[in-house]
Amino acid sequence: MVPSASPQMKTGGNSMEASASSQMYAVNPLQTEHVRLRAMEPRDVDLLYRWENDPEVWKVSDTMVPFSKFTLQEFIKTSTMDIYASRQLRLMVEDWKGNTVGAVDVFDFEPFHRRAGIGILIAKEYRENGYAEEAVRCVCQYLFSVFQLHQVYCNVMEDNEISLKLFQHVGFVLTGRKKDWMRGKNGFLDVLILQLIHENEK
Repeated sequence: MVPSASPQMKTGGNSMEASASSQMYAVNPLQTEHVRLRAMEPRDVDLLYRWENDPEVWKVSDTMVPFSKFTLQEFIKTSTMDIYASRQLRLMVEDWKGNTVGAVDVFDFEPFHRRAGIGILIAKEYRENGYAEEAVRCVCQYLFSVFQLHQVYCNVMEDNEISLKLFQHVGFVLTGRKKDWMRGKNGFLDVLILQLIHENEK
């Protein structure tokens, strides 16, 4: 159960609050000190409509056409499908005030090979608050602990320095490059492959 009061941010709060928070995070793999991950709800359709139809997002999501609200409503309905059947999962990112600040995508889930790809979007108005890093750490821990994955990976365009630094800071290692993979305004761009191997299985 989510506490009625938000945990203290990086500074402040007493030791009893910190202890209770630590125990709570240990029990629920889908929450951290500042964010929690949750399933999509019908109320998210307007947010998804805004995000998915932002041309800035198209550059990194390999999308070229707008999405209708109907399409997104159907996507939310089918999101309840088992990840083992759909091979994908989208989780919404909330702060402890209840604001939906972004989303995390798990894709190409391969239970036999025990791997999956991940991607993240944080809404413009909530960036530079550390939400992306905490959400990435959280979803990786969730995939390692609950689904027993061996590794997770991501694809980052070579000119996306912010995302590259984010994933490397979390512990992802640059292992490959897809040459001329994405077409940009000024020509083709490489896509970098980064992997995170579960520490206990190295």
